[in-house]
Amino acid sequence: MDVMPLLLLVAGSAAVAAAARRTPVPAPLLLVAAGLAVSYVPGVPGYTLAPDVVLPLVLPPLLYTSSMESSYLDLRAYKRPVALLSVGYVLFATVVVGWAAYLVVPGLPLPAALVLGAVVAPPDAVAATAVARRVGLPSRITTILQGESLLNDATAITAYKVALAAAIGESTTWGEGIGEFLRAAVGGVGVGLVLMAPIHWLRTHVKEALLQNTLSLLIPFVAYSVAEQMHASGVLAVVVVALHLGHRAWEVDFATRLQEEAVWKMVAFVLESAVFALIGLQLPVVLKGLGAYDPGEAAWYAFVVFLVVVAARFVWVYPSTFVPRLVSRHIREREDNPTWRGPIVTSWAGMRGVVSLAIAFSIPHTVHGGGPFPQRDLILFLTFTTVIGTLVVQGLTLPPLIRLLRFPGRDQQAATLAEANAQAQASLAAQQRLEELLADERNTLPPPLADRLRAVVEYRRNAVWERLGQSNPRTGESVDDTYRRLSRQVIATERDVFVRLRDRRYIDDEMLRTLLRRLDFEEAAAYREAT
Repeated sequence: MDVMPLLLLVAGSAAVAAAARRTPVPAPLLLVAAGLAVSYVPGVPGYTLAPDVVLPLVLPPLLYTSSMESSYLDLRAYKRPVALLSVGYVLFATVVVGWAAYLVVPGLPLPAALVLGAVVAPPDAVAATAVARRVGLPSRITTILQGESLLNDATAITAYKVALAAAIGESTTWGEGIGEFLRAAVGGVGVGLVLMAPIHWLRTHVKEALLQNTLSLLIPFVAYSVAEQMHASGVLAVVVVALHLGHRAWEVDFATRLQEEAVWKMVAFVLESAVFALIGLQLPVVLKGLGAYDPGEAAWYAFVVFLVVVAARFVWVYPSTFVPRLVSRHIREREDNPTWRGPIVTSWAGMRGVVSLAIAFSIPHTVHGGGPFPQRDLILFLTFTTVIGTLVVQGLTLPPLIRLLRFPGRDQQAATLAEANAQAQASLAAQQRLEELLADERNTLPPPLADRLRAVVEYRRNAVWERLGQSNPRTGESVDDTYRRLSRQVIATERDVFVRLRDRRYIDDEMLRTLLRRLDFEEAAAYREAT
């Protein structure tokens, strides 16, 4: 097995993603552009996006890390708009795009057109949320886009399976299609509900951080494969498990949380970089099968499908935002009145991604009876152009659109005040508990150590409040910022001394690692408070 192409893909995509951080262009767009440019460079290996790799091996970890970082409480608060987008919109787009393709493309059967509709229906909000965080969208819109991206793949994959069954000649009825959809959805959620409790129990009872993180890396693949073996939605199973684990992550020990965060950031960075580069690298594969089609006609079909995909999202988002308020007094009383700006951004943030391409490549070459799948190569081409078109057109214009609409920024003063109040309550409880513990003769400490514990609690209580105070007129820093900077410089001095003592053989490397690890935890705490 030649691993060099894989190494080149990972190294090259990581380098491009790192370079993107120094440019105003979002990383997904630069990666796609780099893939397109490199795809015809002589000597570059041919990369074919294999659905049997992307769906079971790449999609689960990306869903897992996104779900772990999502808020279960926020998703529950916005469950109606999330459901309308992740289920309602995907089904609506499947029908609308499929019907438009059926009308425009001569000889394309309606079931095959619906396959195309299901393939391009789910937006990939990885790129959209990356842009949203970078530009500073309100948290409500970001949460809705995240929630949509976690669940819409399950809807699209199920709709694709139903449409594909009709396209290849399997007899299926509307009732059977609805039943298949419900089995996948209910089964996926059920598998997730069954697995989440024992997995969480393992996470809280395995005390070794290394074993904990090994378990963490296996969780998304286990949840996905178990659900798929039961003909349920592996996507929903992964999301349910990850949301539960993320909601109760505080019950896992601190060493596991520190390691887990670093591990999954690295995994997500590598996978996201590689899959967006893979999108661009598919150009030769897609164009290879278009020899039987006139380039002008193929371009016209691609343009129409792209326009319908973009327009269908606007047609769905605006009514789904305002109509529920018109028909329900309960919604009007409970929720704030949405502005016209939010639906514009939500509609325009409909960029497609690697899942659409992976599903398209999984379309079989033949139907029942041995004949070729109708216009499979054209469906692949239309999927590719829709993904590239939405990433480039919408991805490049979304940041200026957000800035043009002038969304009110987050009130940093109010956020800091809320943080300070929460820290004050926690510090007061901690201080009371500390005095109770020190009053017990079994916990007697020398006065300097007891005072140090009190000082640590006092520092955490005052640190956030000081961010609300005046800055240093000479440095522009708050007292808290200065304290952190000086602490890190003192830690750096201690680290230099430990290294010199190791070099002089006064201490060995094992002791050095122990001492440095202790300083690393202190510096990590200072860094996390500063960011």
